[in-house]
Amino acid sequence: MTDDATFEEGREAPVNLGAMDPEDLQVISSLVQDAVFPITEMTWRSGEGRFALLLNRFRWEDQGQSRHAPERVQSVLAVDNVLRVASQGIDRSDKGTILSLLSIEFQPGEEGTGYLLLTLAGDGALRLEVEALEVTLKDVTRPYRAPSGKTPEHGD
Repeated sequence: MTDDATFEEGREAPVNLGAMDPEDLQVISSLVQDAVFPITEMTWRSGEGRFALLLNRFRWEDQGQSRHAPERVQSVLAVDNVLRVASQGIDRSDKGTILSLLSIEFQPGEEGTGYLLLTLAGDGALRLEVEALEVTLKDVTRPYRAPSGKTPEHGD
């Protein structure tokens, strides 16, 4: 005999997380692993000290994958207190480029400052110099079936 699913197990709650220390950032990094985004969905507002990406992230936290196809969701990854943004291995003039985010890591400096390193597939990277670590991840759409119908392969 099998038990029916409970209401709580079927709850679909959007992610809305913040990270102000490296441990919390690891949680966000694991949730955005294998997220894809068009190069045109990167925004750097130097006057506001804010850098943001609109990602199509795989729903690693989804406990219902055995009941339905793998899903993605659009999410905003925002970094505040940004002083400078640098990129490597990215042709920003090619507006058709789709990038894949592999990980986010904080490299601490002095007195709370440091660098946020966003590692991309294909040897690309973004490096954000920050006054303080402040990152948010917020789902902004309902989940949708992953176009590939598959779970991304990755090495943890």
